[in-house]
Amino acid sequence: METSKAKLGEDHPDTLTSMGNLALIYSNQGRWEEAEKLQMQVMETRKAKLGEDHPKTLISMNNLASTYGKQGRWGEAEKLQMQVMETSKAKLGEDHPDTLTSMGNLALIYWHQGRWEEAEKLQMQVMETSKAKLGEGHPDTLMRMNNLAFIRNSRHEERAKGMMPISLLAILLALFLFLN
Repeated sequence: METSKAKLGEDHPDTLTSMGNLALIYSNQGRWEEAEKLQMQVMETRKAKLGEDHPKTLISMNNLASTYGKQGRWGEAEKLQMQVMETSKAKLGEDHPDTLTSMGNLALIYWHQGRWEEAEKLQMQVMETSKAKLGEGHPDTLMRMNNLAFIRNSRHEERAKGMMPISLLAILLALFLFLN
């Protein structure tokens, strides 16, 4: 990253990607302050250079929201993830894979806050759109089915009981077929 900064400049796209990757490593290591500082810098630079609705800016915002969530800062995570979702819907469309990912991330934030109905409703919408757009056997659709089953299972609902093993089996099968 330092070499990239020196040779290309601090706001060069490759430098920003390196900074974002290092921030993700910090976040995964629980080095919140370092992760947040880098993610904020990347996000603000991308907003200034690319615009608030550019896909790379949205990825930066999503990553910062994830870091907030890992710290249990659900209010901040929700606010940022909501912005990512709304911008993605407007820029890319409601059925774009990146929009669906941001919606799924928001559903999980709702789940962490104990907002079960909102989480389930949003994740159901994500899964149904994914089925229609990508197909029932697509790995992304299968993961979204699994996330819905997880949300329902955590609510101890009857209707999740038959869904969990099927979606997990489908994911394993899809991964096996994808890797072979």
